[in-house]
Amino acid sequence: MTNRVLFDTCPLCECSFLVDSIQSDCSKHPLFQASIGAEMRWKQCTNCAHVFTEGYFTDEACKLIFNKTNASQQVGYQVEQQRHVSSRLIEKVLPYASRGIWMDVGFGNGSLLFTAQEYGFEPVGLDLRAENVNAMTSLGILAFCNDLTTAPLDVKCAVVSMADVLEHMPYPKEGLRAAWNLLDDSGILFVSMPNMESVVWEALDQNNANPYWGELEHYHNFSRSRLFKLLLETGFEPVRYGISERYRVCMEVIARKLI
Repeated sequence: MTNRVLFDTCPLCECSFLVDSIQSDCSKHPLFQASIGAEMRWKQCTNCAHVFTEGYFTDEACKLIFNKTNASQQVGYQVEQQRHVSSRLIEKVLPYASRGIWMDVGFGNGSLLFTAQEYGFEPVGLDLRAENVNAMTSLGILAFCNDLTTAPLDVKCAVVSMADVLEHMPYPKEGLRAAWNLLDDSGILFVSMPNMESVVWEALDQNNANPYWGELEHYHNFSRSRLFKLLLETGFEPVRYGISERYRVCMEVIARKLI
């Protein structure tokens, strides 16, 4: 598949013994373009059981995908309704961090940053879509068109949120280690993503109705248990698990930085 750089080993544990998992079709995805190819092939690691696509998109393919933006990922989308969703998320973080810099990675419609600012945090955003960064900057919020590993920030954060972002990263360990470096010593990490280790996921599979096998921008399908192990491996202790409101079958985890 010329539009993808193939994984030779598991992107989490580097085991080279991989087996075929699911083969799916992403042609119904709103960001699909025929030149990218409709076939998605998923692999499973025989060592850590992680499930991931056979490879990640080349820079050229990423540019094609980023030429489009889903309405829900545009700054200001359903700003009033999303404020309530974001407030419930932030209130789960408040027992662990209540002030300081809140960096949201892949901020999309911006609701989480807008609402974090209302709660007294200093908002900073990262997003790979330039139009989103420009829109956020025009609203007076510091934002960068960078990924997490190249974030140009010279001060430490109280919170780093990666809401439905980690599954988009070819190598999630790199992102989590970058988040660890950006957090202060008492820093808090918030992550959310689909949870394939749930009865709802199994029910969707049984009915051939699981949208995540054809999710064009995703490289990983995490289980709760594998995510917890990955967090510990990268210097975080999970302190709270919950069900996410943002997307179907999603989990959310709050973790504290370990020193």
